[in-house]
Parts: sequence; C-alpha cells; structure tokens
Amino acid sequence: MGITGWKNSGKMTLVERLVSEFTGRGYKISTIKHAHHTFDIDHQGTDSYRHREAGAIEVALVSGCRWALMHELHGDDEPPLEAVLNRISPCDLVLVEGYKQEARAKIEARRSDAKKTEPLTPGDPAIVTIAADHAIEGETVPVLDLNDISAIADFIIDYCRLPKRDDAE
Repeated sequence: MGITGWKNSGKMTLVERLVSEFTGRGYKISTIKHAHHTFDIDHQGTDSYRHREAGAIEVALVSGCRWALMHELHGDDEPPLEAVLNRISPCDLVLVEGYKQEARAKIEARRSDAKKTEPLTPGDPAIVTIAADHAIEGETVPVLDLNDISAIADFIIDYCRLPKRDDAE
C-alpha cells in the first residue's frame, strides 16, 4: 500500500503510526521510502564506505542486531518500485512512502498546512482513499481521519484482504 501526498502532508508520520499499529496487531511490516535526493547510510572512513569507494556494487553490513545491503547504481537508472519490492523479505504488508507516479494502490495524506494543498486524487486513479486532518467533501474515494490510525489500518486490511489479527503473535 502506497502513502502519497505533498511535502508536509503527514506521509512519514502516517507510515510510522501505521507500522506501530500493524506490528501491535501481530503483522510483519516492511517499508520502502523513496527519496528525491542523494542519501548515504554509511560514512567516510568506515570499512564498508571504503569497499564502496573501491568500486563494490553491493556492500552488506551485518551485525547481531541488523543488517543492511547497499547497492551502488554507478550511473544506472534508479530501479523501479517492482524491482525493490522483489528484494524485500516475505512479510504481511509493505508500506511505500513516495513513488507518486506508481500505478499501485495508494492513500493520499492531506494536511491543511502542507506545502501544497492541491488534491492528487483527481489525477491519480490509484488513490483508493484519502487520510486528512480536515473535512473534505465531494471526493470519489472514502475520506478517513488522518489521526484515526486504527480506522486507516482497518481500511488497509480490508482493501488488501489481509487476514484479521487481534493480538501480537
């Protein structure tokens, strides 16, 4: 399920709260965050940074607490969402923040004080509901309260036909 919206529309907070809600209900959740800028999870001087600088295409960092795989594009195109989804470990649900142009089911986050307030729904048939912090009339999709995380999670469970779970397993 995608989460889309303009800057400061509440996307990140919505994803964070949904992850907490779903994991509290016993679901295994993964997330994908699309960045419009360069980013680095590694720092100059570390061994793994030096591996990348030497030309490694992929570098895995592994510890007893977590592991990360960094893939250098070296001028190749950014991978499509489908390619990234194919690399995610099995889980119950993947929440995808960003990727506005993808034709996958999405929730449009709207906050009255977002950077832009122009609705995305009229131009995006993949938006299946709106989560807003203000009243909205005349939409062709359901409108949910941005702060009612339980209701948004219930909508996603129904929409994605996830098995119902009441407690953490």
